[in-house]
Amino acid sequence: MTTSPRAAPDSTASTASTGPTGSTGSPASEHAFGPRLRAWREFRRLSQLDLSLEAEISQRHLSWLETGRSQPSRKMVLQLSEALDIPLRERNALLGAAGYAALYRERGLDEEEMGTVNEALRKMLDQQMPYPGIVLDREWNVLMTNGCADAMLQALGGESLWSEIGCGEQPNLALLTIHPKGLRPLIANWDDAAREFTLRLKRDLAGTRDPVLRQRLERMIDMASDHRDPAELVAPALMPMLTLDLRVGEELLRLFTVISTFGTPQDVTTDELRIESFFPLDEASDRLLRLLASSGDG
Repeated sequence: MTTSPRAAPDSTASTASTGPTGSTGSPASEHAFGPRLRAWREFRRLSQLDLSLEAEISQRHLSWLETGRSQPSRKMVLQLSEALDIPLRERNALLGAAGYAALYRERGLDEEEMGTVNEALRKMLDQQMPYPGIVLDREWNVLMTNGCADAMLQALGGESLWSEIGCGEQPNLALLTIHPKGLRPLIANWDDAAREFTLRLKRDLAGTRDPVLRQRLERMIDMASDHRDPAELVAPALMPMLTLDLRVGEELLRLFTVISTFGTPQDVTTDELRIESFFPLDEASDRLLRLLASSGDG
């Protein structure tokens, strides 16, 4: 597992797999392979020379690939994707833009082939006890929880919170956190939490070309930032962990969270899974979490 999730360059392009430009020499669209590749290189802050050395190709060949003067082989697409550490969904998009079939499958967690992944996730959640643990997908939808997470959410409002924010059938942790009728009024350090949460949502936005998901993330960013000037949200550095001070009745539950991902995913689903683990910041919070965990066991 790793706690260094990969982000992607910002783009308004859709997920449609558009092939490269034809032989007429017409300008490449933003959906074509060259512009996609260049966007990734620039996002990684690499020069053409840097990337050519990392991918072990000539700088001239890389330049021709970016301008559409040369078309990549399937092997070259994967070689460049690996050098740029591109998420698997976007590797499929690059393959499609170059005219090749997708390589990485997307499976549902309930499929038989995902049994081993499910078992690993459940073990991680169990080992996280007596502290909360939640499994999320790329949209921050809640897929799995442990007993302490269930008890904590119940103590904070339970089903009424989900219904208030319009997340009936598919609970969404990001929306629950930032919604004015969700956890937001219960977060004592909202200004700090909002800044960190907004920055993370922006990283997620930069990592997708799905127009529906982008629109959803943009709405959540506006909600979390209160439409403030982006300069007001800039912190000296992105904190290695998100901290939350939650009011639970008369008590203050002080937490930090660590988001982990699979280090060697072999399909899109596993690549996009995140495990959010909550830990207490002080002894009082530790005692409260243990109490919640024991109530969840009961």
